[in-house]
Amino acid sequence: SHIALDFVTGLPLSRGNTTILTIVDRFSKAVHYVALPKLPSATDTANLLVHHVFRLHRLPADIVSDRGPQFTSQVWKAFCRSIGATVSLSSGFHPQTNGQAERANQDLETALRCVTEANPSSWSDYLDWVEYAHNSLTCSATGLSPFECSLGFQPPLFPAQEEEVSVPSVQLHIRRCRRVWRLAHRALLRARERSCRVADARRSSAPCYSPGQKVWLSSKNIQLRTDSRKLSPRYLGPFEVLAVINPSAVKLRLPASMKVHPVFHVSHLKPVCSSALVPPSKPPPPARLVGGRPAYSVRRLLDVRRRGRGFQYLVDWVGYGREERAWVPRSFILDDSLIRDLRRRRPDRFPSPGGSR
Repeated sequence: SHIALDFVTGLPLSRGNTTILTIVDRFSKAVHYVALPKLPSATDTANLLVHHVFRLHRLPADIVSDRGPQFTSQVWKAFCRSIGATVSLSSGFHPQTNGQAERANQDLETALRCVTEANPSSWSDYLDWVEYAHNSLTCSATGLSPFECSLGFQPPLFPAQEEEVSVPSVQLHIRRCRRVWRLAHRALLRARERSCRVADARRSSAPCYSPGQKVWLSSKNIQLRTDSRKLSPRYLGPFEVLAVINPSAVKLRLPASMKVHPVFHVSHLKPVCSSALVPPSKPPPPARLVGGRPAYSVRRLLDVRRRGRGFQYLVDWVGYGREERAWVPRSFILDDSLIRDLRRRRPDRFPSPGGSR
């Protein structure tokens, strides 16, 4: 009823396939590996689930995935809504949200690396056997194999074993399934408690955020337009909290220049605290009217690049952080001394007379 999806890409061409769709049952840890010629669209992904999951098991209640274009599209959301499944997308820069699929991918890559060492392009020939082996191995979380959790018994590895593991009657099979289900459920609870104890030993409780609150955002995974990454600020902002999605995910009000999803895990945030030693941050200066149009003060120009027949300049605004830096065309710059200063500091960025870049 609860599944997780992910893709393995960058594989060598094997029988026309370069991609693998990983489907994980989050309860039994059973997997399905589906070889694909390329990354599918949202419609193709929905059809793959119908063929490889729904017809064999059931319609899921929840589907966990990353924020790939297949899973953020309106087609995918409408498909999940029509079958009664909720869409659970991982928060920004926090792959642990879809940890079970990520772990299944690691196991898959390790197995394929072993069996295809001599001929990597033959990985699609071994994919079914890797899936069978994964579902036959005992999982440390449940103490049972995925086959035992989902089927109620361990299928034979060789025909000679069928006599000793065959199911003699329907009633016996049902009782065995119920017993395995209870064992798996208790084992999962124990594994969850054990994992929580280990993780909580080095983890602190996250602050409780509320809409309207100001927070700092870690710049670790944000692409900044700066000369030195080492000397860049560790945190950006402050930004306003728009909504609290759940205790682990928060939606922020980001500037338009930041081309990232506004939902972040709380591990990437920290609240803005007032202090008598540190003056409160001032709001950015408003625009001035120059010739009837809004204009902003510029600290300096950082770089130049050619776009079409003209040039664009990277602007560092007065009173705004690094996340607000933006490329603007030459016509937007009212003070020519800014361009002369950039030419003096970065002569290598400008075309030589009579030449082209």
